[in-house]
Amino acid sequence: MIIIGHRGARATRPENTITALREGSRWADYIEIDVRISRDGVLVVIHDPTLERTTDGSGFVRDYTLAELKALDAGEGEPIPTLAEVLALDLGECGLVIELKEGGYEDQVAALVKEAGLSKVLVASFDADCLHRIAPLLPDAGIGYIFRSPGADPVRVAASIPASYILLRFIDTTQEQIDTSRRAGLKTFAWTLNSEEVFEEASKIGVDGIVTDDPHSARAFFGSLRNARDTEQA
Repeated sequence: MIIIGHRGARATRPENTITALREGSRWADYIEIDVRISRDGVLVVIHDPTLERTTDGSGFVRDYTLAELKALDAGEGEPIPTLAEVLALDLGECGLVIELKEGGYEDQVAALVKEAGLSKVLVASFDADCLHRIAPLLPDAGIGYIFRSPGADPVRVAASIPASYILLRFIDTTQEQIDTSRRAGLKTFAWTLNSEEVFEEASKIGVDGIVTDDPHSARAFFGSLRNARDTEQA
């Protein structure tokens, strides 16, 4: 089971901060971040389009310069990191999922990823057009289509990008959907799972990976599950 730390390890650290990313990288196979752009064109790591929920600021991220954003508290005294700062972290064996929250800066993301030389990178977005634009710029990166539109066909959209992963809400993830994705050569990741009950259900239906706010607990659960299965087979 691939474990993705949602915004690092937001269950235990302020989300999308360097501290959360370092904590998440201890337990996850990948850590996920969200990327937006400042008024002066710098890529920053923050989920919401506005500042109120995760910082002591207010208003839209895009209306602030990097210097102004850096002066804010993103939780426990942590600043908002830039994408360049995250790409410079030593994450060990842990990879990075970069979620594009808006379009228009795909070339900047690609340039920074190439400069960093990371070998374990997945770029994801709800916006298929963003992924269409960035996929040819990063041919060695995984491409993940995040999907939550009822009635639409995620496999068709993902195949047209082309993506290699589909990220679905867990409540929308079924064995049938996983099988359909696999026939199309796509892996299925489910989000956001935060209890042993749903960890177990995800394992039963055969998802390829999960997104979780608490990668430490997920690692402990799936490690115990694997040990139990190994004991049964011994």
